Amino acid sequence: MNVLSLFDGMSCGRIALDQLGIKVDTYYACEIDKNYPDIIQLGDVTKVKGVDLKNIDLIIGGSPCQGFSFAGKQLAFDDPRSALFFEFIRLKEECKPKYFL
Repeated sequence: MNVLSLFDGMSCGRIALDQLGIKVDTYYACEIDKNYPDIIQLGDVTKVKGVDLKNIDLIIGGSPCQGFSFAGKQLAFDDPRSALFFEFIRLKEECKPKYFL
């Protein structure tokens, strides 16, 4: 399975796939922290192009939600971090994965 994980954090998606016994052939991640040595780090999600990624089976990700938090300024999609949600949508459309979460 080829996986693209956006906003990868501590690689919870990879941890879950491992614990479920799902074989991961290639795992791409957009995250600044490096958690697994075999993860292919793509860096800034806004610079990733779906055409550069081949045969993505699964896209996973949870975009930053600070803009929606009652503890924050509640700027919703006007908060640049929350607007990263649209990068998930863009890459889903570009990669056309079998599954997304």
